[in-house]
Amino acid sequence: MVRFAHIADVHLGGWRQPEMQKLNFQSFKKTIDICLNSKLDFILIAGDLFDSAYPPIEVLKDTFEQFKRLKEARIPVFLIAGSHDYSVSGRTFLDVLEKAGFCKNVFNAEKSERENDETIYLNPEVHGNIAIYGYHGKKSGLEVPEIRKIKLNDSPGMFKIFMIHSTIDKVVGNVPMDYLNTNELPRADYYAMGHIHVRYREGAIVYPGPVFPNSFKELEDLEQGSFCIVDTKSSEQIQHIKVPTKEIQKAEFEIKDAYSATDHIITELEKMPLKDKIVLLRVKGELEKGRNSDIKFSKIDDFARSKGAYFMIKNTHDLKMQEMAMDVDISEKNSENIEDETIKNYSEKNPSEFNGKIPQLMNALSLEKQEDEKNETFTTRLIDEVRRVLEF
Repeated sequence: MVRFAHIADVHLGGWRQPEMQKLNFQSFKKTIDICLNSKLDFILIAGDLFDSAYPPIEVLKDTFEQFKRLKEARIPVFLIAGSHDYSVSGRTFLDVLEKAGFCKNVFNAEKSERENDETIYLNPEVHGNIAIYGYHGKKSGLEVPEIRKIKLNDSPGMFKIFMIHSTIDKVVGNVPMDYLNTNELPRADYYAMGHIHVRYREGAIVYPGPVFPNSFKELEDLEQGSFCIVDTKSSEQIQHIKVPTKEIQKAEFEIKDAYSATDHIITELEKMPLKDKIVLLRVKGELEKGRNSDIKFSKIDDFARSKGAYFMIKNTHDLKMQEMAMDVDISEKNSENIEDETIKNYSEKNPSEFNGKIPQLMNALSLEKQEDEKNETFTTRLIDEVRRVLEF
C-alpha cells in the first residue's frame, strides 16, 4: 500500500499579470514543500502543469528547480499532458522534463490490430505494486470519445490508478462541453482526474482542484489552491490539502450612475481591510447615466495600492448600458467610445428603427468561445443570440 500526492491544473505561466503569475508559482512551490515533508512514495500530475505546450523560459527555469528538488529527494513524478500543455505534434516541454529524468509521462496507448475494432489499449507504468495508466487531455474535449474506447491492459494483483484529464457528468455543470459518464470509465482503484477546476470526490473519482485559482471566478469561488494526498493504508484515505497564498477581499458594487461610481467605490473600499490582499472588484448593474469608460478604474486601482492591496482584479462582465445609451452626447474622443460615436453618427444620417438594435447585435457578435466548447456548440449559441436580438 502506498502514499502519494495527486496534483492537477497547475497552469504555470497562465496569469498574464506578473503579480498573479508570481503567486501561481509560489503556490506550486508550497505544494512541492508539502510533498517533500509528507513521506510520499510518488507524485501524480494529472495534466496542465503548464498553461501552454511552450511556456516562457523563465517559467521553465523555475519549474525545473522544483523538479530537481523532488529528484534529489528520490520522489518519482508521473504525469500526463492536459488540454493546455498537450500538442498535436506530440512535442511539448513535458518531454524535456522527462528527458532530464525529472518525471515519467505515463501515456502509453496502442490501437487494436483487428479490423473494425476501435479499442484503444493502455499499457501501465509499473511502480512497485502500482499500475499507473494515463490518457492525455485535448483541446475542445476531443479526448472524450477516445476515452470511451479505452481498455486497460491487465495488471493482475496490482493497485490500478487511471490518470485522466477530462470531464465527467458529475462536474460538467452548465458548461457546454462533451463529457464522460462515470459508467464509461474502465475499472480502476483510483481515478486521478484533472481539467475541471473543482474540489470533488465521489468514491475513487477525485478532482483535486487547481494548485492556484486560474481566473477571477475561481478566486471568488475557491480563494486558494489545493491538491490531494492519498494514503491507501489510512482510514482517511484521501485528503484535500489547501495551499494558501494571499487572502481574498471581495468588493461587489451595483452601479447605475457611472459619473459618481468612482468616488462611491473608493469610499466603500476605504472601509475594507485591503492590506496585502487580492482585491476582487466586481462592478455590475445597468447604467442609467454615463458609460463604462466614465468609471476611472485606474484611479480606483491606485487607491487600492495606496492602502497596501497586493493586487486588484476587476470584473465588469455584468455592467451593462441601457439600450438607448448611444443617445448620450459624446464629448470625449478615445478608443473606448469610438464605436458609440460611429453608431450615433450613422444613425443621425440614416434614421431607422433597426439602428436601435445595433449595440445589441455588437454585443451578441462579441460572444467568446469558451474553453472546451465545440465549434458547432459555439456557432449555435451565437446564432441563437443573434436571432433573439433580431426577434426571429
